Amino acid sequence: MSSRTRPRARTMKVPAGATTVRIPRQRGRRQQSFVLVVPERPSLAGRALATTGRLLWHHRLALLPTGSALVLLVLTAVLHVLAPWAGVLVAAVGLLPLIALLIPPLYRRLVGGDRVWKWGAAAVAAVVGLWSGLAILFGPLAGPLEVLWFLGLLAAHGLWFALRRMTSKETG
Repeated sequence: MSSRTRPRARTMKVPAGATTVRIPRQRGRRQQSFVLVVPERPSLAGRALATTGRLLWHHRLALLPTGSALVLLVLTAVLHVLAPWAGVLVAAVGLLPLIALLIPPLYRRLVGGDRVWKWGAAAVAAVVGLWSGLAILFGPLAGPLEVLWFLGLLAAHGLWFALRRMTSKETG
């Protein structure tokens, strides 16, 4: 095949990540085919989304309380719509750790380790259970429940920060 009949588009080098659009040769004399190379650049919104995703991934451990609180908020909203009666069950299950610590035979079995941590964890479980039960019954944004959710989020971040600092000093 001579160089006159071979299309030049197949021999051209295209940079990586570029979109090529091949336009066929036109009829008639002396009309060459050509290749239009358009570099693919992400849009501003795509770049902003990618940067946000990288930041969230990099700080994912510090954002664990926020993610948990958002999942809890959405879950209670869905349960409020689908089965509001489940709020009574969730509130009762949330109180079980406190009840287990208040009953002496169960408490004797659970003794071991620091009592402050056990009572603290039981209190947190009870507060979360009661808030979840009320949020499922009345809706997560009803009355003071949204303020309680936000205050709980702030408290969870403070506790999470303190626990992470305490455990990093103990292991280091």
